[in-house]
Amino acid sequence: MVLEATMICIDNSEWMRNGDYSPSRFQAQADAVNLICGAKTQSNPENTVGVLTMAGKGVRVLVTPTGDLGKILACMHGLEIGGEMNLAAGIQVAQLALKHRQNKKQQQRIIIFAGSPIKHEKKMLEVIGRKLKKNSVALDIINFGEEDEGKTEKLEALLAAVNNNDTSHIVHVPAGPSALSDVLISTPIFTGDGEGGSGFAAAAAAAAAGGVSGFEFGVDPNLDPELALALRVSMEEERARQEAAAKKAAEDAAKQEKGGEPEASSQDATMTERASASTSEADNKTNDLMPQEKNEDKPPNEEEKK
Repeated sequence: MVLEATMICIDNSEWMRNGDYSPSRFQAQADAVNLICGAKTQSNPENTVGVLTMAGKGVRVLVTPTGDLGKILACMHGLEIGGEMNLAAGIQVAQLALKHRQNKKQQQRIIIFAGSPIKHEKKMLEVIGRKLKKNSVALDIINFGEEDEGKTEKLEALLAAVNNNDTSHIVHVPAGPSALSDVLISTPIFTGDGEGGSGFAAAAAAAAAGGVSGFEFGVDPNLDPELALALRVSMEEERARQEAAAKKAAEDAAKQEKGGEPEASSQDATMTERASASTSEADNKTNDLMPQEKNEDKPPNEEEKK
């Protein structure tokens, strides 16, 4: 396993707002950075990774090389997008950060995400590349986003100037449905220099390949039968739990409906009784009044006449 200190240079310029990479250039870049940081820190426990931004108000080091993956991932949240990318200044600051690494036995590497136009001259980039080569600094370049005239040529010239025994790499990622991180998984930038990559990288590549091949749960049962079986059992248990919950809910609803019917019938019976009682009272009052009316209509008798 290679003992390495890595500085990742992020492009946070205005060009990163574009949506030609899903969901946006900046978010696709952030996902790729997270994967690379995980692969680097897990391939060797003594590896360190740092992050800096190349746009905004200026080059800013978010975190110096560290082995704390949580600290690295936390620095990616809340980054501001704006300004233009300063590639030359970003490389020089990254080299300075690697120069002051704690473990001098670590090899040095800079990873650049270039998603916006490059305004530096080709000769200037070649000078920077030769300086990196002199200081034994490897360089990986991810070229995505804008494809203006001369950008690819400038990056290729920079790589040629710094490359030493094929330790440096460049990857051109065109816009498309594939995520930026999915494309990088199978490249030497992610897997390492022909070593097959770390377990983290191999697992991520296997998961991506499984998803593309259409294996259930994204895992090939021939490669990892225990994991496939565990996922299948877990899914069956979850399905049984959901079915039991749905059945219980249906039973509760049925009980509530049955319990509501007697209440409704009792209410109807009470209302009927009250109505019949009021009707009987009205009839009694009518009967009481009828004799009085008859007595009033009867003519007076003879004694009353006398």
